[in-house]
Amino acid sequence: MSEGTLDEAYERLHRTGPEFEGWLSNHGPMAVEALVRHGHQQRVHRWLDEYLGRLDELPRGLHPIDDWRDALGDPKRAGDWLAHFDRQVREHQWRDVLGTWWPRLLPGIAAGATHGVIRVGHAVRALEADEENPRRLTELGQALGYWAARWQPIPGTDRLFTGDADEPGTDDIDVAGALAGLPRIEDQTGGVRDRLGQLPAVPRWEPALAALRPARSPAEAQRGLTTLVHRAGLDYLRFGHTNPVMLVHAVTAPTAVLRTLPALDRALWAPSFAAAWAATAAMTSVYAPATGIAPPTVTPATPSGVFARAARHGDEHVVKLADAILDAYATSADERLLTAPGYAGQLI
Repeated sequence: MSEGTLDEAYERLHRTGPEFEGWLSNHGPMAVEALVRHGHQQRVHRWLDEYLGRLDELPRGLHPIDDWRDALGDPKRAGDWLAHFDRQVREHQWRDVLGTWWPRLLPGIAAGATHGVIRVGHAVRALEADEENPRRLTELGQALGYWAARWQPIPGTDRLFTGDADEPGTDDIDVAGALAGLPRIEDQTGGVRDRLGQLPAVPRWEPALAALRPARSPAEAQRGLTTLVHRAGLDYLRFGHTNPVMLVHAVTAPTAVLRTLPALDRALWAPSFAAAWAATAAMTSVYAPATGIAPPTVTPATPSGVFARAARHGDEHVVKLADAILDAYATSADERLLTAPGYAGQLI
């Protein structure tokens, strides 16, 4: 019954576009997948009844994608990209499509304030967890199409994708230290694209980005991603008060990458970790204050209670943060994490 609810929700959502009101991301597919995954399918259609009225229609294409490199990152081609990937996932195995396009899209992980990769992560989880069907394939195609249309690199990340992952030594990847060493942009106003555009002028940005060395193996990349989600979740408690919505993505973007790893060739795990690090680092540098506050006091709850509280709250960002935090908690058992979704619910 729960999986039928998700497919029904996808069918309703696939008549809508990936953005609305100009450039805001359609969170519907991500939120309903999280609600169903955590056993709250009874809320899905009522939630959609309210949310769908905000959305735009599915964009129409101009002409088929020919030179994909030229069309990458062109939002005017959104309809073309959606049609392109709809064909791809219907004519080929979805893991093959993902394996071909993941390394092409990964350098543009900032797409749609990282919503491109986040939506892909939810779509892959739906396909991996249960039997694939046309609605779930359509969702993966729309997610990939959105990422391609809004493809946007993070300044200074070229080295991350060309660095030597076979450096000598046995030191662990210091995710916490790298996060602590991130600089901040001077003018934390405006939208995400304007803020990211300030990063090249920050003298310490590229050295701080490069301070986290490349993963030397797929296993190390997976461990690094797991730690990154954990630390970003704790940082939300310190910094979330300044921008409670946008700083959610510092947690949910690496979570989406981590969820996608099992569907990818292991050779892609190290560059995936590098891209996830860049996404979290960028969101932190452009939205978080230089100095955090003491973690807030939030009424304790069990993991299931944490998500139930988020589902009752209903905001899509609170739901998605709770979903990501529960993944992090499952691997770390760090009870501090369980306060983050409730805190987000207070702030949003």
